[in-house]
Amino acid sequence: MTELFNSISTPVLILAVLALAVLGYLTIRARAIASGGGDARVLHSLPSYYGYNAAMFIAVPALLVLALWLLIQPMLVQNAVIDTLPAESIAEGASVNLLMSDVRRVADGLETLVAQGVMTTRETLTLDTKTTDLRAVLADVGVAVGAQIEAPVLAAAQKYRNLSTTADAWRTAIVLVLALGGFALAFRMTAPSFRARNAVEAGIKAVLIIAASLAILTTVGIVLSMLFESINFFRLHDWRDFFLGSSWAPNFRGDSNLSILPLLWGTLYISFIALLVAVPIGLFAAIYLSEYAGPKVRAVAKPLLEILAGIPTIVYGLFALLTVGPFLVSVFGRGDNGMLGVDWMSGATSVLTAGLVMGIMLIPFVSSLSDDIINAVPQSMRDGSFGLGATHSETVRQVILPAALPGIVGAILLAASRAIGETMIVVLGAGAIARISGNPFEAMTTITTRIVSQLTGDTDFASPETLVAFALGLTLFVLTLGLNVLALYIVRKYREQYE
Repeated sequence: MTELFNSISTPVLILAVLALAVLGYLTIRARAIASGGGDARVLHSLPSYYGYNAAMFIAVPALLVLALWLLIQPMLVQNAVIDTLPAESIAEGASVNLLMSDVRRVADGLETLVAQGVMTTRETLTLDTKTTDLRAVLADVGVAVGAQIEAPVLAAAQKYRNLSTTADAWRTAIVLVLALGGFALAFRMTAPSFRARNAVEAGIKAVLIIAASLAILTTVGIVLSMLFESINFFRLHDWRDFFLGSSWAPNFRGDSNLSILPLLWGTLYISFIALLVAVPIGLFAAIYLSEYAGPKVRAVAKPLLEILAGIPTIVYGLFALLTVGPFLVSVFGRGDNGMLGVDWMSGATSVLTAGLVMGIMLIPFVSSLSDDIINAVPQSMRDGSFGLGATHSETVRQVILPAALPGIVGAILLAASRAIGETMIVVLGAGAIARISGNPFEAMTTITTRIVSQLTGDTDFASPETLVAFALGLTLFVLTLGLNVLALYIVRKYREQYE
């Protein structure tokens, strides 16, 4: 029986549950009609609701348990296998992941041996590295293992496969039992007096509530994960240096300077230059498209402008590094070789480079939001202004823009949040030097860039130099959340209501 359940893969199991749901729908619908003597008017609900109720009872519990099982099983099996590995085989956290990767590869190889009929399950459990060159055996069936298989790895792989096989069998059995149990329950509940429509609507409402809660729970989970790791960081590093220090110098020797102020300055400086570029251009483009452009021009210009929003940020970063940066150097740098004969800029990476390119990226963001807001101003206000003798430009300046100003300010603040969270443009265009300086031609870095840097590579998650990434992330989250809340407050407080 165990081998039968093991032969059912997850996709096949899902298809089986869905097939049972369809069969339950058809069967229970027919039973509902039959219970009413063939007259659907006798039933409390339409016959289809009885079928939907059956499909819901069959599919929802079974698929929900299957999803949870697929999430939890790998963690439980891995923890059980790690406990069996010798202590000397595990040195650091990174070594555990590497060792478990070897264990999973060998376990998959044993599964291949059984699937191809080379060995039985019992024979794979009695393999011994002293008597069998398992690496050669796996190579014969097309499974490549990078290094010689040690005895602890083989033992762990055997247990991993045994536990996974057993868990898979139980998973299949429980899911099928739940599906069949739902079918039996729906069959028993079907009667003319059963309120099938109410049950289906309650089930749909529950699904909608769960879907709406997922976004909230995900946000809460992200915040809590960053909060707990940030607490661990502040246990190892003085909070006064983090918030009030003046330098950023991680060195992994226990005497690092990990102040957020240089990173925060670079983040805000680059975002400010980006907004200086994006807000005027985006706002003027929105005014032109909504007030002056004809239908044909608008139909072509607006999609072309919004194409900028679909370009990946890594492409913007390359554009900053290979085009904008060298152009700025040719204008502002290298002494006599520059167009202006100055020596302000020594390299292609600078605050100005990243700010200009990020501003280009934000133009469609500001333009689209502002365009929608301006178009929401009623035409009657324009007509009234024209009736009083105002010109078109006076109407735009004195009627339309004041009416749309709260929404435009909200759009600008949302664009600022987008700029603060940008990473790839800053990585390639602004450099990686943490400093507090007012010179836009110097290289600087931002919070997002440092988060990526601190979590990249083989690092120890118990050190302040790694945990600081979570404190930076939490600070960035609070900053962008504050801007979003401020934008919503401004829009709601000063929004005009039109009829």
